[in-house]
Amino acid sequence: MSWQKVKLGDFLTARTVRFKPDDNAITGLSRIDKIDFSGNIFLSNKVSNTDMILVQKGDLVISGINVAKGAMAVYQGDNDILATIHYSSYEFKKEKIDIDFLKYFLKSSAFKQNLQEQVPGGIKTEIKPKHLLPLYIEIPKTLDEQKKIVRVLNSNISQIDNFFLKQSHQILLMKKLRQQVLTDAITGKLTAAWRKKNKNIEPAIELLKRINSEKENPGKEKKGKKVNKLPSVFSIKIPFELPDEWTWCRLGEIISFGPTNGYSPRESKKGKGIKCLTLTATTSGFFRESCYKYVDETIPSDSYLWLKKNDILLQRGNSIDYVGIAAIYEGENNEYIYPDLMIKIQVSSLISPEYIHQVLISPFIREYLTSNASGAQKSMPKINQTIVLNTPIPLPPILEQQKIIEKLKPIFEQCKILKEEIEKQSVFSKDLLTTLFNETFKGS
Repeated sequence: MSWQKVKLGDFLTARTVRFKPDDNAITGLSRIDKIDFSGNIFLSNKVSNTDMILVQKGDLVISGINVAKGAMAVYQGDNDILATIHYSSYEFKKEKIDIDFLKYFLKSSAFKQNLQEQVPGGIKTEIKPKHLLPLYIEIPKTLDEQKKIVRVLNSNISQIDNFFLKQSHQILLMKKLRQQVLTDAITGKLTAAWRKKNKNIEPAIELLKRINSEKENPGKEKKGKKVNKLPSVFSIKIPFELPDEWTWCRLGEIISFGPTNGYSPRESKKGKGIKCLTLTATTSGFFRESCYKYVDETIPSDSYLWLKKNDILLQRGNSIDYVGIAAIYEGENNEYIYPDLMIKIQVSSLISPEYIHQVLISPFIREYLTSNASGAQKSMPKINQTIVLNTPIPLPPILEQQKIIEKLKPIFEQCKILKEEIEKQSVFSKDLLTTLFNETFKGS
């Protein structure tokens, strides 16, 4: 296969006419809202204050900011549309270039390298026709050779895409399994057989009385922020029935400290200082010790901001997918502080913190917290301390709490191993795809 060096301007012609936003010639036309990295065009009727370009059927449209990431498409609609000047639109000579080949090339590392070498600022520059058209690239000399490469790429990419779909399906099934197991755990189904063999245990209502007694007569080291008396949990509609030995309670009834919001000082420019968690430390529902930033701040050693072993962190806000998500800290004391968009609680020493963590990440509580979050649901809804205190908790006897954790650990450990294996396969697939593109567009 023989390759040749050509300018993109040899077979692309940019549409150069610009229209003012209020020009009558473009009244009523939809405009491009975005082009995603898979090449899908999304239209909008939102008004723009910038100049516009016209896009016609068959045009190659690219995002000047994200072209190297795949934000490009051939427009196939019958009606003309508009794009802001952050996009560029091109007619192309079908007798000189196969458009599918060109789209693949524009996503390749060879294209990025050409940009880096020939355009001041490289891939960080917003790519406009003046950058793109003079660019020299290497392509196969004939359309047949270009089409042959496209067929090979299509075949390989199809196989890799199918693999990704299978991986996504496996992860979805694993997520559903976790949700079902957690639901069984907090409704008593997971330990039903265990209860039949262990009848003479202290019921949860007695455990709750002892916790309340401890809170009414705390030792000096137990004193914390005073919490107003909570409304009875039975003032809300109970979502499901519990085993006889269990009881419903409010989360505020079984915590010994909190809830307290964190603190978000400015990040240190020196790359050292106190470790302050970022939100990604808890978004998975498990604590990630590597997700922090350094901050220039002096925090007293006895400050509530320092994390202690078995502290539970809930996200106040981030997005509707993560608001209320909880993680338990099991590391060393006074190693991290936590940010303002997190809430910290410490449960009573008479309660299993691991069990409460599992309750908080269960589908039931996730639904409760997200539905009670306030604010714009599509931007940053938030939960507050009152919502946390009033969260309904299905409480089993302490021995059963421990048994539930004992049963959950091996199940979730196996899920974790399987997920890590799937993620490794996913990375391998992405590397394979990168290698495929690199080898294809070497020019040989």
